[in-house]
Amino acid sequence: MNNQLHFGIQAPQQHISYQRLLEIWLEADREPLIDHMWLFDHFMPLGGDPNGPCFESWTLLAALAAQTERVRLGHLMTGNTYRHPAILARQAVTVDHISKGRLNFGIGAAWHEQEHRGYGLAFPSAGERVRRLDEACQVIRQLWTETTPTFDGRYYRLHEAHSEPKPQQSPFPPIFIAAAGDHMLRVVAKHANVWVSMSQTAEDFREKNARLAQHCEAIGRDPSTLERLASFIINPADAAFRQARETAQSFIEAGATHIVVNIAAFYQQEEVIPRVLHEIIKPLKQSDERKSA
Repeated sequence: MNNQLHFGIQAPQQHISYQRLLEIWLEADREPLIDHMWLFDHFMPLGGDPNGPCFESWTLLAALAAQTERVRLGHLMTGNTYRHPAILARQAVTVDHISKGRLNFGIGAAWHEQEHRGYGLAFPSAGERVRRLDEACQVIRQLWTETTPTFDGRYYRLHEAHSEPKPQQSPFPPIFIAAAGDHMLRVVAKHANVWVSMSQTAEDFREKNARLAQHCEAIGRDPSTLERLASFIINPADAAFRQARETAQSFIEAGATHIVVNIAAFYQQEEVIPRVLHEIIKPLKQSDERKSA
């Protein structure tokens, strides 16, 4: 990973057929200016018809990894409470090998209470979910770097857990962690390669970024070793993508090194990938290159 400007597209697996989603991902895979593609990790739609389709994300990511060739891929974000971190670590290694080393590992504490209740999953307090994520990151990193790790935590335990093969990426796939509050920002400072901002505005991004820098400095980490990702949904009313382009520009000026746009509202438009490329990514990329020259 580096501090160049990277662009990505989130194409979540809701209200869409597998074949149409695959078409979108393959189209993006052919465009060199699109650096990464993302699913989300939910079992039911977040918007629109609550009874609409929504595919399971890690199974789907493996299929997309097998059929794409260039673009990096992952989730914004995997919900830690949905899977034991030991199982999740093995899933991630499998996808990293299928993709030949293109996995971006995105993880968060999880937030969707209705989903937990509906599927009979425990939904701990916010504080416990943060503590669980902190432990999960330790478990996952051990499984990615040790052959038979042992871990005795408050929430998770391993006992000589055989863990081969290792990730194709060395030492492991970059870790993207979503965070807004101070407790989560501390987890980012400890474990992440990339902070995934939850900010809706550039002003909030700047304020959270400054607090993240303080948390890094408190543990002796250079804040510049962390990259910053800002993401947002393109409003269906923003037909010309002008607002999306301006929003992306404001996040770049605030310090984001990765910009991800969610195109779910435009799945029915056959030219959505070329439009995002020509109306958002290319102008911003060119502007960034002029400023860097």
